[in-house]
Amino acid sequence: CLPPRWHSQKYMTSKKILRETIRQRKQQYSPQQLSDMSLTVVEHLKANSQFSHARTLFIYSSLSDEVDTTTLLDSLALCGKTVVLHKVVDAENMELRLYTGRQDLAVGSYGIMEPTGKQFTALHDIDVAVIPGMAFDRNGHRLGRGKGYYDRMLVQMPQAYKIGICFNFQLMENIPHDAHDVSMDEVIY
Repeated sequence: CLPPRWHSQKYMTSKKILRETIRQRKQQYSPQQLSDMSLTVVEHLKANSQFSHARTLFIYSSLSDEVDTTTLLDSLALCGKTVVLHKVVDAENMELRLYTGRQDLAVGSYGIMEPTGKQFTALHDIDVAVIPGMAFDRNGHRLGRGKGYYDRMLVQMPQAYKIGICFNFQLMENIPHDAHDVSMDEVIY
């Protein structure tokens, strides 16, 4: 049996290596290729019955290397869905804010376009959470960027159906995971 400290170090190293592997894979694609692949993923997401029937959605404002949600956010807001985005407030926490259109966005932490709308605290009303990740596996395990923001937020909304979205090259056979890592109910790519 290995000492817990050694296991933890090995485990963190494997996550770090996997993150770097995915970063390198992303760099193999041009911004246009990532944009084109994003359209396919978003179409698959829109065809999902859990997603299409949801009234209140927690979703993300995408970074340039993530599945692009920009147009999706606008279409959801226009069709009357309640759209909620996250805003990083400190090194460990984020808060949720309403999104009604692009006027509700400003550059925030980590260069992410963050919402400036009214704070949203009714976490129990969120039907579906759409979550990005560095990598996912077919069992719904997710590898984030290593800060734990989404894991801490998702435990506060256990009723939400959790959908991870990614490019197909981000889908792995197995993602290392801990008890505190929140798994997805479904992964769409």
